Amino acid sequence: MNAGIFISSTSLLDDSFFEKSILFITEYNDKGAMGFVVNKEFPRKFNELEEFKYSIPFPIYDGGPVDREHLYFVHRRPELITGGELVADNIYLGGDFEAAVMHMNNKTITEKDMRLFIGYCGWDLHELEAEIAEGSWEILEKGRYFAGLFS
Repeated sequence: MNAGIFISSTSLLDDSFFEKSILFITEYNDKGAMGFVVNKEFPRKFNELEEFKYSIPFPIYDGGPVDREHLYFVHRRPELITGGELVADNIYLGGDFEAAVMHMNNKTITEKDMRLFIGYCGWDLHELEAEIAEGSWEILEKGRYFAGLFS
């Protein structure tokens, strides 16, 4: 398994944070895995967060139950947002957040270019593989979900 895949929760995770979740795995290495729930919008927009009240309303997704004090983002505009890590297929994790906010506010970056998350999903080494093996997650066909990541 590697970064850049999509997984979907199964009925084993019903009645949990992950019920009916689709996740994009952004890191997969010898420390474990990291990803974000991509199909659940957070109830507040970016400009509804006190620190960003002068920004435009931009959707935030409920990325996961870990570290809900911070925002994370994936994007496909490395020429505008430097410092991101390539995940797969011209999709980058993070980078210069100030540049991302500036381009978001002046609308050179839209929802078709970037997705913001509050929190993330994380697994220790081999933990995600064990959850897939037990049937909690299934790996999805990549092409179909990459197209919908930036809608």
